Amino acid sequence: MKAIVVTDRAAGTAGMTLVERPEPQAAINDVVVRVHASGFTSGELTWPSTWTDRLDRDRTPSIPGQELAGVVTALGYGTTGLSVGQRVFGLSDSYRGGTLAEYVAVEARNLAPLPGDVDFTVGASVAMPGLTAWQGLFVHGRLREGQSVLVHGAAGAVGSMVAQLARLAGAYVIGTGRAADRQKALDFGAQEFIDLENDVLEDIGGVDLVFDVIGGDIGKRSARLIRAGGTLVSIVGPSEARPRDGLAVDFVVESDRAQLSEIVQRVRDGRLRTNIGNIAALDDAVAAFNPTKRISGKTIIRIRP
Repeated sequence: MKAIVVTDRAAGTAGMTLVERPEPQAAINDVVVRVHASGFTSGELTWPSTWTDRLDRDRTPSIPGQELAGVVTALGYGTTGLSVGQRVFGLSDSYRGGTLAEYVAVEARNLAPLPGDVDFTVGASVAMPGLTAWQGLFVHGRLREGQSVLVHGAAGAVGSMVAQLARLAGAYVIGTGRAADRQKALDFGAQEFIDLENDVLEDIGGVDLVFDVIGGDIGKRSARLIRAGGTLVSIVGPSEARPRDGLAVDFVVESDRAQLSEIVQRVRDGRLRTNIGNIAALDDAVAAFNPTKRISGKTIIRIRP
C-alpha cells in the first residue's frame, strides 16, 4: 500500500516521503480500515509517540496521522461494536498513528460510525478538532449556558470548532486571531473579535473560560482575565500562569465514540461546520503539508475518490 513515512525528527514535514509499505493486520480488538480521507496535525512530528513506542524504543520509519474516515475491511479477534463494510471515523492512538496511508489498523473503541450522508473528508476533518473542542469545553472546562468564553485562534481548525460548540451551548464567545481572520472567526460563531496584533486583549474584561491554543505570553495574559471560579484550558502544554481564583487545565485529546457521535450529529443537522482549507491526494500530500503560502483551515488528504 502507499503510505507517508517519516524517519528524521529534525526535518519536520519536509522529511515526509511517499513509499510502499505492507498492509497492516488487525490485532485483538482492532479493525483494519481502508482509509478514504485523513487529517494531519503538524505538531504530531514533535510528539515522542511519533518516534518511539511506549517503552521508548525507536519505531521509525513511522506513518504519521491520527485522523481518519474510511470503511472497515477486517476485524481482529474479539472485536465488537463494528462490522466489515461499515463507514467509520475517529482517531488512532498517538503511538500507532498510521492514517496517512491506504490502510490502517485502529482499536475499534477509537472509532464511531460515520453516517452515509457525511462525506469522508468531513469525517476526517471533524474528528480531532471536534473532540478537542468538546473535551476542552465540556469535560475540562465545564462550560455552562450564559458563561463567556475567550477562544484563541478562533478562525483555525480547532478554534472555529470551539467557537461553534460554545455558541451552541449558550455561551458568549469572544474570538482572537490575526486581523485578516476577523470575518472568518465571526462567521464561525464569535460574537466579538480581538486582533492580537493591534487590539488590547485586556480590554475584554473578565471571562469564565479561556481556550488557549497559543500559549506563551498570550496564555499568561489570558490567565489574568479569568473570573473567580473560571478555567483556563490549554492544548499547548501546562500554562505558565494560573488564574488567581480558578483552574488551569492542560490536556491531550482522546478518542471517544459517544462524543464523536454527538459531534457528527451536529454536522449532519447543520449546526456545526468543518473548517477545511485544502484537500489533496495522497500522491500530493508531501507538497500539501509544505505549502508555499499560509492555508487557513485544515488540510485533508483524500486517499480515495
